[in-house]
Amino acid sequence: MQTLITNGIIINEGQSIKGGVLIKDDIIERIIPKGEDLPKADKIIDAEGSYILPGVIDDQVHFREPGLTHKADIFTESRAAVAGGITSFMEMPNTNPQTTTIEALNQKFDIASRNSLANYSFYLGATNDNLKEITKVDPVNVCGIKVFMGSSTGNMLVDQPEALANIFREAPTIITTHCEDEATIRHNTQVFKEKYGEEMPFRYHPQIRNAEACYKSSSQAVELAVKNNARLHVLHLSTEKELSLFNSDLPLEEKKITAEVCVHHLWFSEADYDKYGSRIKWNPAVKTAKDRDALREGLKNNLLDVVATDHAPHTLEEKSNTYFKAPSGGPLVEHSLTAMMEMAAKGIFSKEMVIDKMCHAPARLFQVEKRGFIRKGFFADLVLLSPGDSTMVTDESVHYKCQWSPFSGTRFSHKVTHTFVNGHLAYNNGRFDERQSGISLKFNR
Repeated sequence: MQTLITNGIIINEGQSIKGGVLIKDDIIERIIPKGEDLPKADKIIDAEGSYILPGVIDDQVHFREPGLTHKADIFTESRAAVAGGITSFMEMPNTNPQTTTIEALNQKFDIASRNSLANYSFYLGATNDNLKEITKVDPVNVCGIKVFMGSSTGNMLVDQPEALANIFREAPTIITTHCEDEATIRHNTQVFKEKYGEEMPFRYHPQIRNAEACYKSSSQAVELAVKNNARLHVLHLSTEKELSLFNSDLPLEEKKITAEVCVHHLWFSEADYDKYGSRIKWNPAVKTAKDRDALREGLKNNLLDVVATDHAPHTLEEKSNTYFKAPSGGPLVEHSLTAMMEMAAKGIFSKEMVIDKMCHAPARLFQVEKRGFIRKGFFADLVLLSPGDSTMVTDESVHYKCQWSPFSGTRFSHKVTHTFVNGHLAYNNGRFDERQSGISLKFNR
């Protein structure tokens, strides 16, 4: 089967060129700059006026299966991801049961092989006492080890110094960390609870989970990584202060310590809490506009290496609670690419940089095999994005199981129209073709 995409603007590897892409079965067969003769194909898609992009690789999602499927599951959230141009995801271990054994990890891979519309991998979660399981991880098939150095949904806190040292010394693959200092958060929580009680306004969330809590934990993770020569990737940076921990001088492939930023920390600021309330309650918290702007600059100057979502759905009923009872996290995969391209349209980033940080960089950082780029011989994970195709996000329009979005009421000027996963047109202008599942990611390690 050969599919020819023509007349688009290919954004890839720092360039934007007019042209097309030929797909043969599941592989990119040829990139065709404008002016070259077009080959014959079984199917032709005219992408005039659209961008042709590599599929997004999201290195941090929570799809809630098994055990929390009233919020989300691998099938529903992978559909939403594909509708948003995400063709590969790496999913977190704070499910029920927690993914802290190889057996539990294999069960997730089995579910995804049957139900995921996108390509997938899963993290093994670290605990204070599962080092033997961690050392069994196969780096070729498993994206990484997740260490919660601050408690969040699922209460997987790893807080024993000896356990942390052993994990950083013996982990056979990349370590990813959620960094917030637990003692600082507990102290701040008590102070604000005594002052405001259960009706505390959400605007104080970034003062409870503050910059001090983030920096103290992130600096500890970096110190452990340096001491043990470990490969560390710090997730969802949220403060200006933490940027000082990272290096922009080395090429990504040579960095031993890297950092991620999430879309919501680039989009929202603490000024938005009074409007959105629990809908933008995440851990780590959305912080000041100064922090947000510093994160944007950090992304542009390569202190921050990748952009992800930390997609973490809860039901609206759960999120409608008062501050201390409302869980942290929200759904984002369906609009992460369009939100980033919206910021590019406003001149905050370049389009080429967005594609680098959402597609190329995750593939390079995790050493994903034959994905993340539009290259001959790579898997045909491709997205067509229509600029100027204005779309209003509503709770009713999203594909998440939880049926809401923090972007509800936002009008985006870009729209994903087509998503190919391994050459299969999985999403086409609002319609899904679920006859073919995604496949497990492989890593060149």
